[in-house]
Amino acid sequence: MHNIAYTILYLWVKAHALLPMRVLYVWADILYFLAYRVIRYRRQVVRDNMRYAFPEKSEHERQQMERKFYRHFTDYIVETVKLAGISHAELLRRAHLRNPEIVNPLFADGHTCVLMLLGHYGNWEWLTGFTGLFDVKLQIYHVYKPLGNKAFDRLFIYMRTRFGSFGMKKRDVVRDVLHLRQTKTPSLVVFVADQTPTGTNIHYRTTFLNQDTAVFTGAERLAVKLDLPVIFADVRKVKRGYYTVDFELVTDRPREMSEFAITEKYTRLMERSILREPAFWFWTHRRWKYTRT
Repeated sequence: MHNIAYTILYLWVKAHALLPMRVLYVWADILYFLAYRVIRYRRQVVRDNMRYAFPEKSEHERQQMERKFYRHFTDYIVETVKLAGISHAELLRRAHLRNPEIVNPLFADGHTCVLMLLGHYGNWEWLTGFTGLFDVKLQIYHVYKPLGNKAFDRLFIYMRTRFGSFGMKKRDVVRDVLHLRQTKTPSLVVFVADQTPTGTNIHYRTTFLNQDTAVFTGAERLAVKLDLPVIFADVRKVKRGYYTVDFELVTDRPREMSEFAITEKYTRLMERSILREPAFWFWTHRRWKYTRT
């Protein structure tokens, strides 16, 4: 049954991925109307999150931001579908890494593994094509939590690994990264690090978008434990279907940083990206569901 569901899903996505982007964006406009106007998909959650984050803005300003977010959200859906059929050259043209050279000194200093942190901002799925852009021949690993639906999980693994990168299950990340270090495999390990930790796994809180926020610390713990340099990927949406990415060094000496300093620096960088253009962050999740009490 799982194989049948996957085959149907794969064929549907593959067929739509062959359509030109201009046609897919027509579908995105229709999805926007359905998601925002008809179904009102998580609209109250989005509205509440934006009110918490931007209390100084007027209701009209937040509604403009809300509509812009839903347009981006539906663009993200069709862009992710396109990932199943887009060429590598076209993907790199639309998701352009402007400074791949920033990682070269880290490997020249003897490191074999670097952590890259980013958030649910812009289109992080399109960053899976950054293979072959560096002086060192790197293997790129994307840390992920398997989806409950096996057919969708298999499909996303297929799309994310089309251009030579690899998936790394979240539960296996320490073991797998340790193996990469022991085998001296030059690697870039990618964390989407703006996740909300589970209620029993909260180790650090900070102020984020005007809210007292529990933040994910797993990437910092891994960096310190295995002495891994950390970089941040600053994503910008230039226009519909086009993104740029700039790498910024968080630290190349994680063990010299005070506790939670890496997490705090990442949080400030992520906040800066969101404040620059709030509509391109994913507002559909309950970001502040765990209070300090």
